[in-house]
Amino acid sequence: MKNKVDNGEAMHMTKLSKYILFGSIVFLGLICLYYGSAFAPGLPRANDVGGTEDGTDPVFGGFVPKVNDIEDLLEDQENNPEVPKSIPMCDMRLSELIPCLDRNLIYQLKLKPNLTLMEHYERHCPPPERRYNCLVPPPVGYKIPIRWPASRDEVWKANIPHTHLAQEKSDQNWMVVNGEKINFPGGGTHFHKGADKYIAALAKMLKFSGDKLNNGGNIRTVLDVGCGVASFGAYLLPLDIIAMSLAPNDVHENQIQFALERGIPSTLGVLGTKRLPYPSRAFDLAHCSRCRIDWLQRDGILLLEVDRLLRPGGYFVYSSPEAYAQDPENRRIWNAMYDLLRRMCWRVVSRRDQTVIWAKPTTNSCYLKRDAGTHPPLCPSGDDSDAAWDVLMKACITPYSAKMHRERGSGLVPWPRRLTSAPPRLELLGVSPEEFQEDTRIWHFRVVEYWNQMKAVLKRNSFRNVMDMNSNLGGFAAALHDKDVWVMNVAPVNASAKLKIIYDRGLIGTVHDWCESFSTYPRTYDLLHAWAVFSEIEERGCSAEDLLIEMDRILRPDGFVIIRDKPSVTNYIRKFLTALRWDGWSVEVEPRIDALTSSDERVLITRKKWEEGVSTL
Repeated sequence: MKNKVDNGEAMHMTKLSKYILFGSIVFLGLICLYYGSAFAPGLPRANDVGGTEDGTDPVFGGFVPKVNDIEDLLEDQENNPEVPKSIPMCDMRLSELIPCLDRNLIYQLKLKPNLTLMEHYERHCPPPERRYNCLVPPPVGYKIPIRWPASRDEVWKANIPHTHLAQEKSDQNWMVVNGEKINFPGGGTHFHKGADKYIAALAKMLKFSGDKLNNGGNIRTVLDVGCGVASFGAYLLPLDIIAMSLAPNDVHENQIQFALERGIPSTLGVLGTKRLPYPSRAFDLAHCSRCRIDWLQRDGILLLEVDRLLRPGGYFVYSSPEAYAQDPENRRIWNAMYDLLRRMCWRVVSRRDQTVIWAKPTTNSCYLKRDAGTHPPLCPSGDDSDAAWDVLMKACITPYSAKMHRERGSGLVPWPRRLTSAPPRLELLGVSPEEFQEDTRIWHFRVVEYWNQMKAVLKRNSFRNVMDMNSNLGGFAAALHDKDVWVMNVAPVNASAKLKIIYDRGLIGTVHDWCESFSTYPRTYDLLHAWAVFSEIEERGCSAEDLLIEMDRILRPDGFVIIRDKPSVTNYIRKFLTALRWDGWSVEVEPRIDALTSSDERVLITRKKWEEGVSTL
């Protein structure tokens, strides 16, 4: 009897084992079918982005490898301790963290900045052991930003939940709270009735044709210091003028955050003790409208910094009580400022109502006619006027080169020809006009390749704020000229000399060290392009993981990252995509070799995941 029971149990177990085995096979088959289907979450198949049946890409011409190889990624995370399974979210109190402009850090490190000189608004970066190794979360209720051009005039209040500026500047039309949105009527401290009317009035003061401030394309790049929420820069854009709108993270906290949320070119910065991170002779016009800057301090060093940045014949527009008020204190400031600028060889071009416009000389002639010992002096011949990263300002006038003196100007053609014409300063870099044109052609082709890879997932107006993290000669930005975007061209510190070419093309940008955090608010860029950036910081011994976390900080939810680098770099970064929540969509391809390819390259394009209503991303 017992043997019969045992035999029955054995037969039952055998059948059960078969069922389990059969069920497992079916389950695994369904998983394989699911991840191979077009409805599976995660990454698309190669043929979803234009791949052919043999696995080659018709645009890039290279083999398209498998994407979203989950098993390999999990194996890497188990066997490689350097690959995190997840990166924690920062505390919600850090949702607006700017690591190198964090005044709490100044107190914690017991630094003693000179408040009079605005040192507390300058960069002070945390040492490696004090960095936040976490992902900065968006505020509660965050929404995908309103798309350009509507964003010029309105943003979601939840994205920047600060309304004190609307109350403080209620009589100046800076911004108005309107339910779930914040509206921007286009006003400013000096132009309550609108920046557009103010800009037209400036053009009339300068007697430009048609009252257009662009002056037929000769005014293209503008520096707006103390810009508020950047409405001046916003209303320059229809005139094909691009402004670097600049303001510190001061008592008007979040003004630059509002500007970037609106899609207006802008950045955090201050005229303090160090040069602004721009090359000499970068701007056609500088603008200060009630910017609250003491221009007379330290022998006029701040005006001398503006002088360094202005092109030959460049304009300085100054709208402030000192220009028109008749009380004794304002008259004293005006007289002292007028005397200083006269000794700097600037001349008054126009003065009307509450605004005065000066022009910088086009040659060295006036400098050479000054009496001996006149202050401010000329800078010594060995001074590098283009050095702009962590360099102290100098109280001296930057004279022109002999060639620029002879030619009485910068030699730049009007915009838009300026974008594609070889600028004269190329010869300082040893780059020929032919090499410049080839660089422009290559980047046009590369950008076409990028867009072909992303076209299946791009929506109309997906991008507005774009950053090129290694801008070289500006070819990437030039290739985007036909798209309604603006590009922050970043010249890494080891290639800062090239930034002058960016500006000479009528583009804007800044110098930066990618071993440190960038001076911007979280969630301010829709697209980050990193060409050989990781290879460069790797050679300097800096952390790729720190840079990935920094890129995540400044990238908007639903934004894209394009990384073009060595295969070892892209392979390493792919292992972090899940931990970074950058696995909303991605593709990796082998691009064609061109004249700019210095070694074997891969292109990894990935998208930051976003689910509306989920504040933890």
